[in-house]
Amino acid sequence: VGATSGAILSLIYTMVFISQSLSVMVDAFCCDIVGVMHMQDVSRVWNTTQAVLRMTSDCMHGSLVALCVVLLVMVPLSLLDMGVLGTPSAPVQVLLPAFLVSSGVLYLLLLASMISDKCGRVPALVNAISFGEGTERQRQDIVDYITSSGFYVFGTRLVTSAVVKFVYVWCLIVVGLLTRWASSGVVRPSERRAEGFSAMCATPLGDGWRI
Repeated sequence: VGATSGAILSLIYTMVFISQSLSVMVDAFCCDIVGVMHMQDVSRVWNTTQAVLRMTSDCMHGSLVALCVVLLVMVPLSLLDMGVLGTPSAPVQVLLPAFLVSSGVLYLLLLASMISDKCGRVPALVNAISFGEGTERQRQDIVDYITSSGFYVFGTRLVTSAVVKFVYVWCLIVVGLLTRWASSGVVRPSERRAEGFSAMCATPLGDGWRI
């Protein structure tokens, strides 16, 4: 479990570093555009930025979806391991890897969605800058082009509202499983063995006598 969690955390750390680099790239474009007075330079720089965004998101979206699946199943399975199967280890040793992985995946999702949010605020900045007379139409085309930019997961633009809904549904699933296990009175393996021994002792021995 420790080796698997370590490998997953290494992947999360790498993707977090890449997401932060993409976010810094968008910030650098916003800082540089204030000093750029030529519309052609703005279009060229943003074409490069958007190409990097799309290529990186295309490379990362498979791993991101796989990490979301890990997030969905790791915490419920850890709770199942601790509460239902009667794991003899301490609860901290069972839940700590799940907590670290879950926190890393949630942080990664927020970083990726913040890239789309930043791209969504860039058109307002471009529209507020004057590039000279006769450039209004070209500026509007660039604004419309930037509006659709962001971090994409299998063709779907990842935004913060979608991440919040995903976390909400995930929390409902975890709480629902905890409530179901607590109310159903799940019997641990040690208790099952004790009940089986009691039933064996109460079995007739052939002439009606019981132990």
